[in-house]
Amino acid sequence: MNLKDDKKIKEILLKGSYVLEEDIKKAEKLAKANSLSLADFLLTKEYINKDLLGQAIAEYVGLIYADLNTYIPNRDQVLKIPESIAKKFRLVLFKDEEKEIIIATDKPVQKKILLELKKIFGNKKITLAYSLPEDVEPSFKHYRKALEVRFLKIIQEQKRIAPEIIEEIFNDALNFKASDIHFDPRDKEVVVRFRVDGVLQEMGRLPKEYYENILNRVKVQAHLRTDDHFSTQDGSLRYIKDGNTLDMRVSIAPTVDGEKVVIRLLSEYVHNMTLADLGLSEKSQSLLMKSAKKPFGMVVVAGPTGSGKSTTLHVIVKNVNNPGINITTIEDPVEYKILGVNHIQVNPRTDLTFAKGLRSIVRQDPDIILVGEIRDEETAEIAVNSALTGHLLFSTFHANDAASVVPRLLDMKTEPFLLSSTLELIIAQRLVRKICEMCRFSYMEKKSVLNKKYDKASKFFTKTANTLYKGKGCETCHHTGYRGRTAIFEIIEVDYEMQELFMKNPSSNQIWEIAKKKGSKSLFEDGVEKVKKGVTTIEELLRVASPRK
Repeated sequence: MNLKDDKKIKEILLKGSYVLEEDIKKAEKLAKANSLSLADFLLTKEYINKDLLGQAIAEYVGLIYADLNTYIPNRDQVLKIPESIAKKFRLVLFKDEEKEIIIATDKPVQKKILLELKKIFGNKKITLAYSLPEDVEPSFKHYRKALEVRFLKIIQEQKRIAPEIIEEIFNDALNFKASDIHFDPRDKEVVVRFRVDGVLQEMGRLPKEYYENILNRVKVQAHLRTDDHFSTQDGSLRYIKDGNTLDMRVSIAPTVDGEKVVIRLLSEYVHNMTLADLGLSEKSQSLLMKSAKKPFGMVVVAGPTGSGKSTTLHVIVKNVNNPGINITTIEDPVEYKILGVNHIQVNPRTDLTFAKGLRSIVRQDPDIILVGEIRDEETAEIAVNSALTGHLLFSTFHANDAASVVPRLLDMKTEPFLLSSTLELIIAQRLVRKICEMCRFSYMEKKSVLNKKYDKASKFFTKTANTLYKGKGCETCHHTGYRGRTAIFEIIEVDYEMQELFMKNPSSNQIWEIAKKKGSKSLFEDGVEKVKKGVTTIEELLRVASPRK
Protein backbone atom coordinates (compact mmCIF):
# COMPACT_ATOMS: atom_id res chain seq x y z
CA MET A 1 0.00 0.00 0.00
CA ASN A 2 1.48 3.30 -1.12
CA LEU A 3 0.89 5.91 1.61
CA LYS A 4 1.41 8.65 -1.02
CA ASP A 5 -1.73 7.49 -2.92
CA ASP A 6 -4.13 10.17 -1.67
CA LYS A 7 -7.17 8.73 -3.48
CA LYS A 8 -6.72 5.28 -1.94
CA ILE A 9 -5.98 6.62 1.56
CA LYS A 10 -9.10 8.79 1.39
CA GLU A 11 -11.22 5.79 0.35
CA ILE A 12 -9.82 3.62 3.15
CA LEU A 13 -10.31 6.17 5.93
CA LEU A 14 -13.83 7.10 4.87
CA LYS A 15 -14.92 3.48 4.41
CA GLY A 16 -13.84 2.61 7.95
CA SER A 17 -15.20 5.90 9.40
CA TYR A 18 -11.74 6.73 10.76
CA VAL A 19 -12.00 10.38 9.69
CA LEU A 20 -15.05 12.58 9.06
CA GLU A 21 -15.72 13.52 5.42
CA GLU A 22 -15.60 17.27 6.15
CA ASP A 23 -12.17 16.80 7.80
CA ILE A 24 -10.92 14.85 4.77
CA LYS A 25 -12.08 17.59 2.38
CA LYS A 26 -10.38 20.28 4.45
CA ALA A 27 -7.22 18.16 4.78
CA GLU A 28 -7.07 17.50 1.00
CA LYS A 29 -6.97 21.22 0.23
CA LEU A 30 -4.36 22.04 2.87
CA ALA A 31 -2.21 19.00 2.00
CA LYS A 32 -2.14 20.05 -1.66
CA ALA A 33 -1.35 23.66 -0.76
CA ASN A 34 1.59 22.53 1.37
CA SER A 35 2.87 19.83 -1.03
CA LEU A 36 2.19 17.00 1.41
CA SER A 37 0.53 13.63 0.91
CA LEU A 38 -2.89 13.29 2.53
CA ALA A 39 -1.55 10.66 4.98
CA ASP A 40 1.37 12.90 6.03
CA PHE A 41 -0.95 15.87 6.55
CA LEU A 42 -3.47 13.88 8.62
CA LEU A 43 -0.69 12.50 10.82
CA THR A 44 0.97 15.90 11.25
CA LYS A 45 -2.28 17.61 12.25
CA GLU A 46 -3.29 14.64 14.46
CA TYR A 47 -6.56 13.87 12.69
CA ILE A 48 -5.37 10.27 13.00
CA ASN A 49 -2.39 8.53 14.65
CA LYS A 50 0.00 6.08 13.01
CA ASP A 51 -1.50 2.95 14.55
CA LEU A 52 -5.02 3.89 13.47
CA LEU A 53 -3.77 4.47 9.93
CA GLY A 54 -2.14 1.02 9.97
CA GLN A 55 -5.31 -0.59 11.33
CA ALA A 56 -7.43 1.16 8.69
CA ILE A 57 -5.25 -0.13 5.85
CA ALA A 58 -5.12 -3.62 7.38
CA GLU A 59 -8.91 -3.71 7.66
CA TYR A 60 -9.24 -2.51 4.07
CA VAL A 61 -7.01 -5.32 2.69
CA GLY A 62 -8.67 -7.90 4.98
CA LEU A 63 -5.71 -8.56 7.28
CA ILE A 64 -4.91 -8.10 10.96
CA TYR A 65 -2.58 -5.24 11.93
CA ALA A 66 0.93 -5.97 13.21
CA ASP A 67 2.39 -3.13 15.29
CA LEU A 68 6.11 -3.67 14.71
CA ASN A 69 6.91 -0.36 16.39
CA THR A 70 5.64 -1.58 19.78
CA TYR A 71 6.36 -5.31 19.46
CA ILE A 72 9.78 -5.12 17.88
CA PRO A 73 11.03 -8.39 16.32
CA ASN A 74 14.45 -9.47 17.59
CA ARG A 75 17.36 -10.59 15.42
CA ASP A 76 16.61 -14.32 15.76
CA GLN A 77 13.02 -13.76 14.62
CA VAL A 78 14.00 -11.68 11.60
CA LEU A 79 16.72 -14.07 10.41
CA LYS A 80 14.30 -17.02 10.24
CA ILE A 81 13.26 -15.63 6.85
CA PRO A 82 16.17 -15.57 4.34
CA GLU A 83 17.28 -12.07 3.39
CA SER A 84 16.51 -12.45 -0.33
CA ILE A 85 12.91 -13.53 0.36
CA ALA A 86 12.34 -10.98 3.17
CA LYS A 87 13.47 -8.02 1.09
CA LYS A 88 11.83 -9.16 -2.14
CA PHE A 89 8.39 -9.60 -0.54
CA ARG A 90 8.89 -7.15 2.38
CA LEU A 91 8.36 -9.80 5.09
CA VAL A 92 9.05 -9.80 8.84
CA LEU A 93 8.29 -12.64 11.25
CA PHE A 94 5.90 -11.04 13.77
CA LYS A 95 4.92 -14.05 15.92
CA ASP A 96 6.17 -17.64 15.91
CA GLU A 97 3.93 -20.04 17.80
CA GLU A 98 3.83 -23.84 17.93
CA LYS A 99 1.24 -24.30 15.19
CA GLU A 100 0.95 -20.84 13.63
CA ILE A 101 3.20 -18.03 12.48
CA ILE A 102 2.19 -14.43 11.77
CA ILE A 103 4.12 -12.63 9.04
CA ALA A 104 4.00 -8.83 8.77
CA THR A 105 4.32 -7.10 5.41
CA ASP A 106 3.55 -3.72 3.88
CA LYS A 107 2.89 -5.34 0.47
CA PRO A 108 0.40 -8.16 1.12
CA VAL A 109 -0.97 -8.35 -2.44
CA GLN A 110 1.89 -10.22 -4.11
CA LYS A 111 1.94 -13.54 -5.91
CA LYS A 112 3.92 -16.47 -4.46
CA ILE A 113 4.24 -14.99 -0.90
CA LEU A 114 2.52 -17.96 0.73
CA LEU A 115 4.32 -20.43 -1.55
CA GLU A 116 7.73 -19.08 -0.50
CA LEU A 117 6.74 -19.01 3.19
CA LYS A 118 5.55 -22.65 3.09
CA LYS A 119 9.00 -23.66 1.84
CA ILE A 120 10.49 -22.02 4.96
CA PHE A 121 7.95 -22.92 7.66
CA GLY A 122 6.54 -26.23 6.40
CA ASN A 123 3.12 -27.27 7.66
CA LYS A 124 2.60 -24.44 10.14
CA LYS A 125 -0.46 -22.27 9.60
CA ILE A 126 0.66 -18.99 8.01
CA THR A 127 -1.24 -15.77 8.72
CA LEU A 128 -0.35 -12.54 6.92
CA ALA A 129 -0.64 -9.22 8.76
CA TYR A 130 -0.28 -5.66 7.52
CA SER A 131 2.35 -3.28 8.91
CA LEU A 132 3.37 0.22 7.83
CA PRO A 133 6.45 0.53 5.55
CA GLU A 134 8.31 2.69 8.10
CA ASP A 135 7.93 -0.12 10.68
CA VAL A 136 8.90 -2.96 8.33
CA GLU A 137 12.13 -1.34 7.06
CA PRO A 138 14.03 -1.11 10.42
CA SER A 139 13.81 -4.91 10.87
CA PHE A 140 16.01 -5.41 7.80
CA LYS A 141 18.99 -3.92 9.65
CA HIS A 142 19.55 -7.37 11.16
CA TYR A 143 20.61 -8.64 7.71
CA ARG A 144 23.28 -5.98 7.41
CA LYS A 145 26.89 -6.92 8.09
CA ALA A 146 28.99 -4.68 10.34
CA LEU A 147 29.83 -1.29 8.79
CA GLU A 148 33.54 -2.09 8.81
CA VAL A 149 32.98 -5.27 6.75
CA ARG A 150 30.91 -3.30 4.23
CA PHE A 151 33.59 -0.58 4.07
CA LEU A 152 36.24 -3.16 3.13
CA LYS A 153 33.99 -4.71 0.49
CA ILE A 154 33.33 -1.30 -1.13
CA ILE A 155 37.07 -0.49 -1.09
CA GLN A 156 37.96 -3.89 -2.64
CA GLU A 157 35.43 -3.41 -5.44
CA GLN A 158 37.01 0.01 -6.24
CA LYS A 159 33.82 1.47 -7.73
CA ARG A 160 32.32 4.62 -6.18
CA ILE A 161 34.04 4.44 -2.80
CA ALA A 162 33.06 7.78 -1.21
CA PRO A 163 29.36 7.83 -2.30
CA GLU A 164 28.78 4.18 -1.36
CA ILE A 165 30.44 4.48 2.06
CA ILE A 166 28.41 7.60 2.86
CA GLU A 167 25.22 5.83 1.71
CA GLU A 168 25.95 2.88 4.04
CA ILE A 169 26.63 5.20 6.98
CA PHE A 170 23.46 7.27 6.44
CA ASN A 171 21.31 4.14 6.08
CA ASP A 172 22.69 2.64 9.28
CA ALA A 173 22.22 5.91 11.15
CA LEU A 174 18.54 5.90 10.14
CA ASN A 175 18.07 2.25 11.10
CA PHE A 176 19.68 2.75 14.50
CA LYS A 177 17.70 5.99 15.02
CA ALA A 178 20.92 7.90 15.65
CA SER A 179 20.74 11.61 16.42
CA ASP A 180 24.34 12.36 15.31
CA ILE A 181 27.04 10.85 13.10
CA HIS A 182 30.68 11.51 14.07
CA PHE A 183 33.70 11.14 11.77
CA ASP A 184 36.72 11.21 14.11
CA PRO A 185 40.08 11.36 12.29
CA ARG A 186 42.96 9.58 14.04
CA ASP A 187 46.60 9.05 13.03
CA LYS A 188 46.02 6.26 10.48
CA GLU A 189 42.26 5.76 10.42
CA VAL A 190 38.90 7.47 10.85
CA VAL A 191 36.45 6.26 13.51
CA VAL A 192 32.74 6.43 12.67
CA ARG A 193 30.47 6.80 15.70
CA PHE A 194 26.70 7.20 16.15
CA ARG A 195 24.99 8.92 19.06
CA VAL A 196 22.04 6.70 19.96
CA ASP A 197 19.77 7.69 22.88
CA GLY A 198 22.33 10.28 23.93
CA VAL A 199 25.32 7.90 24.10
CA LEU A 200 28.08 7.58 21.47
CA GLN A 201 28.75 4.10 20.03
CA GLU A 202 31.61 3.14 17.72
CA MET A 203 30.23 1.66 14.49
CA GLY A 204 33.32 1.14 12.33
CA ARG A 205 36.74 2.36 11.17
CA LEU A 206 38.00 3.57 7.81
CA PRO A 207 41.54 3.66 6.39
CA LYS A 208 42.50 7.34 6.44
CA GLU A 209 43.58 7.49 2.79
CA TYR A 210 39.90 7.34 1.71
CA TYR A 211 38.73 10.04 4.11
CA GLU A 212 39.58 13.08 1.96
CA ASN A 213 37.18 12.00 -0.79
CA ILE A 214 34.44 11.26 1.74
CA LEU A 215 35.02 14.62 3.44
CA ASN A 216 34.91 16.50 0.11
CA ARG A 217 31.67 14.78 -0.89
CA VAL A 218 30.04 15.77 2.41
CA LYS A 219 31.27 19.36 1.91
CA VAL A 220 29.90 19.55 -1.63
CA GLN A 221 26.50 18.19 -0.54
CA ALA A 222 26.42 20.66 2.37
CA HIS A 223 27.48 23.60 0.12
CA LEU A 224 30.76 24.16 2.02
CA ARG A 225 34.23 25.13 0.76
CA THR A 226 36.33 22.11 -0.24
CA ASP A 227 39.57 24.14 -0.34
CA ASP A 228 39.33 25.34 3.27
CA HIS A 229 40.86 22.87 5.75
CA PHE A 230 41.70 25.15 8.68
CA SER A 231 38.40 26.89 9.51
CA THR A 232 35.21 25.73 11.13
CA GLN A 233 32.33 25.40 8.67
CA ASP A 234 28.60 24.83 9.13
CA GLY A 235 26.12 23.72 6.49
CA SER A 236 23.18 21.45 5.81
CA LEU A 237 22.24 18.72 3.39
CA ARG A 238 19.15 16.75 2.44
CA TYR A 239 19.14 12.95 2.16
CA ILE A 240 16.33 11.23 0.23
CA LYS A 241 15.73 7.53 0.80
CA ASP A 242 12.75 5.55 -0.55
CA GLY A 243 10.75 8.73 -1.11
CA ASN A 244 11.38 10.00 2.44
CA THR A 245 13.35 13.20 3.01
CA LEU A 246 15.72 13.70 5.93
CA ASP A 247 17.39 17.03 6.70
CA MET A 248 20.87 16.97 8.19
CA ARG A 249 23.00 19.68 9.79
CA VAL A 250 26.75 19.50 9.14
CA SER A 251 29.52 20.89 11.34
CA ILE A 252 33.22 20.66 10.42
CA ALA A 253 36.09 21.57 12.75
CA PRO A 254 39.86 21.27 12.14
CA THR A 255 41.73 19.03 14.62
CA VAL A 256 45.43 18.11 14.75
CA ASP A 257 44.61 14.78 13.01
CA GLY A 258 42.35 16.26 10.33
CA GLU A 259 38.90 17.71 9.90
CA LYS A 260 36.28 16.26 12.26
CA VAL A 261 32.71 16.06 10.91
CA VAL A 262 29.56 15.88 13.01
CA ILE A 263 26.23 15.45 11.23
CA ARG A 264 23.00 16.04 13.17
CA LEU A 265 19.98 14.11 11.87
CA LEU A 266 16.85 16.24 12.21
CA SER A 267 14.21 13.64 13.00
CA GLU A 268 10.78 13.74 11.41
CA TYR A 269 9.24 12.01 14.47
CA VAL A 270 8.90 15.40 16.21
CA HIS A 271 5.99 16.24 13.88
CA ASN A 272 3.93 13.43 15.38
CA MET A 273 4.93 13.91 19.03
CA THR A 274 2.44 14.93 21.71
CA LEU A 275 3.01 16.59 25.09
CA ALA A 276 2.60 13.17 26.73
CA ASP A 277 5.33 11.74 24.45
CA LEU A 278 7.72 14.38 25.83
CA GLY A 279 7.32 12.89 29.32
CA LEU A 280 5.01 15.56 30.79
CA SER A 281 2.46 14.46 33.40
CA GLU A 282 -1.22 15.32 32.85
CA LYS A 283 -0.99 18.08 35.47
CA SER A 284 2.07 19.58 33.75
CA GLN A 285 0.41 19.34 30.32
CA SER A 286 -2.63 21.27 31.59
CA LEU A 287 -0.41 23.92 33.17
CA LEU A 288 1.63 24.30 29.99
CA MET A 289 -1.35 24.55 27.65
CA LYS A 290 -3.01 27.10 29.96
CA SER A 291 0.03 29.39 29.56
CA ALA A 292 0.41 28.57 25.84
CA LYS A 293 -3.14 29.71 25.10
CA LYS A 294 -2.84 33.12 26.77
CA PRO A 295 -2.95 36.17 24.46
CA PHE A 296 0.45 37.47 25.60
CA GLY A 297 3.34 36.67 27.91
CA MET A 298 6.51 34.55 27.93
CA VAL A 299 7.13 30.82 28.25
CA VAL A 300 10.82 29.96 28.69
CA VAL A 301 12.33 26.46 28.37
CA ALA A 302 15.74 26.13 30.06
CA GLY A 303 18.49 23.54 30.04
CA PRO A 304 21.96 22.82 28.64
CA THR A 305 22.71 22.03 24.99
CA GLY A 306 21.17 18.73 23.93
CA SER A 307 18.49 18.63 26.62
CA GLY A 308 15.56 18.67 24.17
CA LYS A 309 14.51 22.32 24.63
CA SER A 310 13.83 22.96 20.93
CA THR A 311 11.82 19.76 20.62
CA THR A 312 9.61 20.78 23.56
CA LEU A 313 9.00 24.24 22.10
CA HIS A 314 8.10 22.89 18.67
CA VAL A 315 5.65 20.38 20.14
CA ILE A 316 4.00 23.25 22.08
CA VAL A 317 3.82 25.38 18.92
CA LYS A 318 2.36 22.45 16.97
CA ASN A 319 -0.36 22.11 19.62
CA VAL A 320 -1.43 25.77 19.47
CA ASN A 321 -1.02 26.19 15.71
CA ASN A 322 -4.20 26.81 13.72
CA PRO A 323 -5.15 28.79 10.58
CA GLY A 324 -6.57 31.67 12.68
CA ILE A 325 -3.22 32.76 14.14
CA ASN A 326 0.10 33.97 12.75
CA ILE A 327 3.13 32.15 14.20
CA THR A 328 6.66 33.23 13.28
CA THR A 329 9.94 31.78 14.53
CA ILE A 330 13.55 32.93 14.40
CA GLU A 331 16.04 30.12 14.91
CA ASP A 332 19.67 29.13 14.53
CA PRO A 333 19.28 26.77 12.78
CA VAL A 334 15.71 25.98 11.74
CA GLU A 335 15.49 22.32 12.76
CA TYR A 336 11.83 21.34 12.53
CA LYS A 337 9.51 22.87 9.96
CA ILE A 338 5.88 23.06 11.09
CA LEU A 339 3.05 23.31 8.58
CA GLY A 340 1.56 26.84 8.57
CA VAL A 341 4.40 28.38 10.64
CA ASN A 342 6.79 31.02 9.25
CA HIS A 343 10.39 30.01 10.00
CA ILE A 344 13.28 32.53 9.80
CA GLN A 345 16.91 31.37 9.83
CA VAL A 346 19.52 33.49 11.63
CA ASN A 347 22.22 34.52 9.14
CA PRO A 348 25.31 36.37 10.46
CA ARG A 349 26.55 36.97 6.89
CA THR A 350 23.57 39.21 6.16
CA ASP A 351 23.56 40.59 9.72
CA LEU A 352 20.27 38.81 10.49
CA THR A 353 20.73 38.20 14.23
CA PHE A 354 18.19 37.08 16.82
CA ALA A 355 17.73 40.68 17.95
CA LYS A 356 17.34 42.18 14.45
CA GLY A 357 15.14 39.34 13.29
CA LEU A 358 12.94 39.71 16.36
CA ARG A 359 12.51 43.44 15.72
CA SER A 360 11.36 42.61 12.18
CA ILE A 361 9.00 39.83 13.32
CA VAL A 362 7.15 42.24 15.62
CA ARG A 363 6.24 44.28 12.53
CA GLN A 364 4.87 41.15 10.79
CA ASP A 365 1.64 41.12 12.82
CA PRO A 366 2.43 37.92 14.77
CA ASP A 367 0.22 36.34 17.42
CA ILE A 368 2.93 33.93 18.61
CA ILE A 369 6.71 34.36 18.33
CA LEU A 370 9.28 31.62 18.90
CA VAL A 371 12.84 32.82 19.57
CA GLY A 372 15.33 29.95 19.23
CA GLU A 373 17.43 31.25 22.12
CA ILE A 374 17.78 34.34 24.28
CA ARG A 375 21.56 34.82 24.12
CA ASP A 376 22.22 38.47 24.92
CA GLU A 377 20.88 41.63 26.55
CA GLU A 378 19.45 43.08 23.32
CA THR A 379 17.46 39.93 22.48
CA ALA A 380 16.23 39.66 26.08
CA GLU A 381 15.04 43.28 26.06
CA ILE A 382 13.17 42.95 22.74
CA ALA A 383 11.67 39.58 23.76
CA VAL A 384 10.30 40.94 27.05
CA ASN A 385 8.93 44.07 25.37
CA SER A 386 7.31 41.95 22.64
CA ALA A 387 5.58 39.82 25.28
CA LEU A 388 4.42 42.99 27.02
CA THR A 389 2.87 44.48 23.87
CA GLY A 390 0.35 41.77 23.06
CA HIS A 391 2.42 38.85 21.76
CA LEU A 392 2.84 35.36 23.18
CA LEU A 393 6.56 34.54 23.09
CA PHE A 394 8.29 31.18 23.48
CA SER A 395 12.05 30.87 23.86
CA THR A 396 14.87 28.67 25.12
CA PHE A 397 17.48 29.78 27.61
CA HIS A 398 20.71 28.27 28.92
CA ALA A 399 20.29 27.69 32.67
CA ASN A 400 20.82 24.71 34.97
CA ASP A 401 17.34 24.79 36.47
CA ALA A 402 14.06 26.71 36.30
CA ALA A 403 14.76 28.94 39.31
CA SER A 404 18.05 30.20 37.80
CA VAL A 405 16.32 31.70 34.75
CA VAL A 406 15.04 34.82 36.54
CA PRO A 407 18.36 35.90 38.17
CA ARG A 408 20.14 35.34 34.85
CA LEU A 409 17.59 37.43 32.91
CA LEU A 410 17.90 40.16 35.56
CA ASP A 411 21.71 39.99 35.12
CA MET A 412 21.06 40.71 31.43
CA LYS A 413 19.66 44.06 32.60
CA THR A 414 16.03 43.06 32.03
CA GLU A 415 13.86 45.40 34.10
CA PRO A 416 12.31 43.51 37.08
CA PHE A 417 8.88 45.12 36.59
CA LEU A 418 8.85 44.10 32.91
CA LEU A 419 9.86 40.52 33.74
CA SER A 420 7.21 40.20 36.45
CA SER A 421 4.58 41.48 34.00
CA THR A 422 5.44 39.10 31.16
CA LEU A 423 6.91 35.80 32.42
CA GLU A 424 4.15 33.17 32.65
CA LEU A 425 5.94 29.83 32.92
CA ILE A 426 9.50 28.56 33.33
CA ILE A 427 10.36 25.01 32.32
CA ALA A 428 13.69 23.26 32.89
CA GLN A 429 14.43 19.83 31.45
CA ARG A 430 16.96 17.05 30.89
CA LEU A 431 16.85 13.92 28.74
CA VAL A 432 17.12 10.43 30.27
CA ARG A 433 17.30 7.09 28.49
CA LYS A 434 14.25 4.84 28.78
CA ILE A 435 14.50 1.20 29.82
CA CYS A 436 14.06 -1.11 26.82
CA GLU A 437 10.52 -2.49 26.97
CA MET A 438 11.58 -5.75 25.32
CA CYS A 439 13.99 -6.78 28.10
CA ARG A 440 12.80 -4.79 31.13
CA PHE A 441 12.59 -6.68 34.43
CA SER A 442 11.83 -5.69 38.02
CA TYR A 443 13.86 -6.41 41.14
CA MET A 444 13.66 -5.58 44.83
CA GLU A 445 16.24 -3.36 46.52
CA LYS A 446 16.36 -2.96 50.30
CA LYS A 447 16.40 0.53 51.79
CA SER A 448 19.73 -0.24 53.51
CA VAL A 449 21.32 -1.12 50.14
CA LEU A 450 19.91 2.05 48.53
CA ASN A 451 21.43 4.10 51.37
CA LYS A 452 24.88 2.67 50.62
CA LYS A 453 24.67 2.78 46.81
CA TYR A 454 22.92 6.09 46.21
CA ASP A 455 23.53 8.18 49.35
CA LYS A 456 21.31 11.32 49.24
CA ALA A 457 19.09 9.93 46.48
CA SER A 458 17.92 7.10 48.75
CA LYS A 459 15.68 9.44 50.79
CA PHE A 460 13.18 9.42 47.91
CA PHE A 461 12.64 5.67 48.39
CA THR A 462 10.92 5.28 51.76
CA LYS A 463 9.86 1.62 51.78
CA THR A 464 11.88 -1.11 53.50
CA ALA A 465 12.02 -2.91 50.13
CA ASN A 466 11.59 -0.93 46.88
CA THR A 467 10.68 -2.18 43.40
CA LEU A 468 13.12 -0.94 40.75
CA TYR A 469 13.53 -1.79 37.07
CA LYS A 470 16.36 -2.47 34.62
CA GLY A 471 16.91 -3.75 31.10
CA LYS A 472 18.77 -7.05 30.69
CA GLY A 473 20.09 -6.04 27.27
CA CYS A 474 18.81 -7.58 24.03
CA GLU A 475 19.06 -7.31 20.25
CA THR A 476 16.39 -4.60 20.17
CA CYS A 477 18.38 -2.23 22.43
CA HIS A 478 21.80 -3.37 21.11
CA HIS A 479 22.48 -4.92 24.55
CA THR A 480 22.45 -1.57 26.36
CA GLY A 481 19.24 -2.13 28.37
CA TYR A 482 17.93 1.23 27.11
CA ARG A 483 15.88 2.22 24.08
CA GLY A 484 14.63 5.73 23.35
CA ARG A 485 14.66 8.81 25.56
CA THR A 486 12.20 10.85 27.58
CA ALA A 487 12.52 14.11 29.51
CA ILE A 488 12.39 14.99 33.17
CA PHE A 489 10.93 18.40 33.97
CA GLU A 490 10.95 21.18 36.54
CA ILE A 491 8.13 23.72 36.10
CA ILE A 492 7.56 27.04 37.88
CA GLU A 493 4.29 28.90 37.34
CA VAL A 494 4.62 32.65 37.84
CA ASP A 495 1.77 33.90 40.05
CA TYR A 496 1.24 37.15 41.99
CA GLU A 497 3.56 36.14 44.89
CA MET A 498 6.31 35.23 42.45
CA GLN A 499 5.86 38.52 40.56
CA GLU A 500 6.29 40.43 43.85
CA LEU A 501 9.49 38.48 44.52
CA PHE A 502 10.93 39.38 41.08
CA MET A 503 10.88 43.06 42.10
CA LYS A 504 13.38 42.30 44.93
CA ASN A 505 16.12 40.88 42.68
CA PRO A 506 15.85 37.38 44.25
CA SER A 507 18.34 34.52 44.24
CA SER A 508 17.46 31.20 42.60
CA ASN A 509 17.13 29.61 46.07
CA GLN A 510 14.50 32.18 47.11
CA ILE A 511 12.53 31.55 43.92
CA TRP A 512 12.71 27.78 44.36
CA GLU A 513 11.54 27.93 47.99
CA ILE A 514 8.30 29.65 46.94
CA ALA A 515 7.86 27.39 43.92
CA LYS A 516 8.35 24.31 46.10
CA LYS A 517 5.70 25.49 48.58
CA LYS A 518 3.27 25.82 45.67
CA GLY A 519 3.87 22.24 44.52
CA SER A 520 6.71 22.48 41.98
CA LYS A 521 8.80 19.32 41.69
CA SER A 522 12.52 19.42 41.01
CA LEU A 523 14.11 17.71 38.02
CA PHE A 524 15.28 14.91 40.30
CA GLU A 525 11.86 14.44 41.92
CA ASP A 526 10.21 14.17 38.50
CA GLY A 527 12.90 11.67 37.56
CA VAL A 528 12.28 9.61 40.71
CA GLU A 529 8.62 9.25 39.70
CA LYS A 530 9.74 7.90 36.31
CA VAL A 531 12.16 5.51 38.08
CA LYS A 532 9.34 4.16 40.26
CA LYS A 533 7.12 3.69 37.21
CA GLY A 534 9.82 1.70 35.41
CA VAL A 535 10.45 4.31 32.71
CA THR A 536 14.16 4.74 33.54
CA THR A 537 16.76 3.57 36.05
CA ILE A 538 18.10 5.33 39.12
CA GLU A 539 21.62 5.09 37.64
CA GLU A 540 20.48 6.92 34.49
CA LEU A 541 18.70 9.58 36.55
CA LEU A 542 21.83 10.22 38.63
CA ARG A 543 23.82 10.54 35.39
CA VAL A 544 21.87 13.66 34.37
CA ALA A 545 20.49 15.15 37.61
CA SER A 546 21.11 15.28 41.34
CA PRO A 547 18.89 15.98 44.37
CA ARG A 548 18.56 19.60 45.44
CA LYS A 549 20.36 20.43 48.69
